[in-house]
Amino acid sequence: MHFDKDLDARGLNCPLPILRTKKALAEMDSGQVLRVVTTDPGAVKDFQAFAKQTGNTLLEHFEQNNEFTFYMQKK
Repeated sequence: MHFDKDLDARGLNCPLPILRTKKALAEMDSGQVLRVVTTDPGAVKDFQAFAKQTGNTLLEHFEQNNEFTFYMQKK
């Protein structure tokens, strides 16, 4: 999937992946896509809740080798 910005949040625990995602999205234009990679197992629920609360769109997420990848589009 195409993305405009990449955020490596591996090794960070809640709430740091979400806080860094929020900061990265603030620096982006509407419609751009952010890819976030994290190792925090709670991130799936966190990112789903974050998308609902902020109005940003969680386009896709998957797990591979204990890493979680999220594609979020800025509203």
